This record gives sequence, structure tokens and C-alpha cells, in this order.
Amino acid sequence: MMQSSGPAQPPPLPQAVRRGRPPAPISPDAGPSHRAWLEPVRSVLFASGLTLDDLVERSGYSKTRISELLRGNGNYPLWEITFSVTRALGLPTQPLRRLWTAAAREAHKDSDWIHRSIEQVAHAGEKPPLPYQAFTEAVQGTYTDYARAFLLTDRRARWVVCETFDILWICWDEAAASANINRYAWSLFRSRVMIRAARRADGHPDLRAAVFSTRAVHDHTSNPGHLVALTELIDLFDAINRLPDDQMDLAVLQYLCGTPVADSAHLLGITPALAHAADHHARVTVEALLNTPTTE
Repeated sequence: MMQSSGPAQPPPLPQAVRRGRPPAPISPDAGPSHRAWLEPVRSVLFASGLTLDDLVERSGYSKTRISELLRGNGNYPLWEITFSVTRALGLPTQPLRRLWTAAAREAHKDSDWIHRSIEQVAHAGEKPPLPYQAFTEAVQGTYTDYARAFLLTDRRARWVVCETFDILWICWDEAAASANINRYAWSLFRSRVMIRAARRADGHPDLRAAVFSTRAVHDHTSNPGHLVALTELIDLFDAINRLPDDQMDLAVLQYLCGTPVADSAHLLGITPALAHAADHHARVTVEALLNTPTTE
């Protein structure tokens, strides 16, 4: 049986000739919001060919402090040093400041600490590139619908979409130069959703709770067969979240978000032919899963 390919990972940045060792790996203590800005900053640094000594010279901070920042070690960094390092790399201020703020809250910094830190830097930030604005406006609605299926609330869904768009702005030059910008952006967005999605015991994302937000449930709560229909929907969603990535994404977009297959193909950055083939295999796989007893 033909399987659709999993989501393509964003292509690696071109590797420049290094003049020194790269920073050590990111600390396991760094949370998902901290990594949201730290990972793209490190990627840009690796591609730039700059060393820690170069950053010391450009930012005015010591090698020890910059090394701690790039590893996510020690105390959460002040915005002043974060801004100095990222400015030395030519990165945009606005999205980084928002991501830095979210990670500061994740690190249990209070609003006064965050405000005082930001006030030390007199830089309003740049306007986003027009092509970036056009792209994000075009996909925002469907991205939010997809995120809501896994994260369940509008607030959480909008949050992860905004986080994705901020990371995409930081990486916009790389994204725009990629062979498939829709695929690049979708892979980035999907990774941010899956970091926060509930998981089944087998590690697959868990869609079962999304059943309770579907129209089929809300429209038929007084129907005597409501509980039977609810059980069938739970089984269906449980089967969908065990599909290969592209097949699951197409099923979620089509059946939970109401997005036609052709539009979903464009959003995922795959050809319509591949999307229709993946949709067909998804239907076959779901039917087989629904007819196979599970031990869970």
C-alpha cells in the first residue's frame, strides 16, 4: 500500500565555514517557549559563520554570558543582552521580543521584571516584510482551525499560531528561499502544535477530546442515539490520530476544519494528486483500524 510521505522538515541553513566550535546543545531545562526563539537564533548563528568571539565584539557582552544565553543555561536572560546578541545577527526585534516575553513568563518572571527589562532597550522594531504579511494572512484562519482540533480552545490555538508566525518572521529569508514555502511553514507550524498536543499512551497525538467540539455532538445532544454516535465519533477520531502525518493532517483539515482536499494540498505544500492519494489511503486505513480490536 502506498503511504504518503511524512511532513518535510525545514531545509537546513547553508553551512558557512566555521572558525570556532559551535555552542554546546541547548539545556534540557529550557522549555518550549524558550526554545521557540533560541533554536532559530542558534540556526542563524551557525549559518552566519560568526564565532562567540565575534558576538562578544559586536554585542559588548562577555563570552560566558553569551554562551549561557545560547545554551539556555542559568537564569533566564535579560531582554537587553538578548536584543544585543540577536541584533548582532541582524534578526528582527518585534517577533523576538514577543517570543522572549512568552518564555520569560514560562520561566516564572513577573510582569514588572519583564517590563523593566524591555524598558532598557529603546528600539520599537521593524515592520514585517509585505510577502510575509500576505502569506500569514492567507493561512491564519485554517492554521487556527487545525490548532484548535488538537489544543481544544480558541485561546491556545491562536497562541500557537502567533508563536509560529513570529518564528517564521525570524526565519523568513530562509523560508522564502526554500523550494516550497508552504511546506516549510506547515512543518514549522505543525511542530509547534504537536509540542503542546495531548498524547496517547503510544505517543500518537490524541484527538479524542476534539469530539466534544464537533457540530455532530452539539446538534444531537437530545437524540436517543446520541451516546452511540458519540462513541462512534471517538473511535473515528482515535483512528484518525494514528494515521501517518500527511494523511492525518488531510483528515483533520477536511473533516474537522471543513477544508477541501485541493485547498489542504496547497496549505500542506503537496501536489493535489498526492493529496487525493493520501486521502484515499487514509480512508482505507481508518476503516481497517475501526474494524480491528485494540487492547487499549
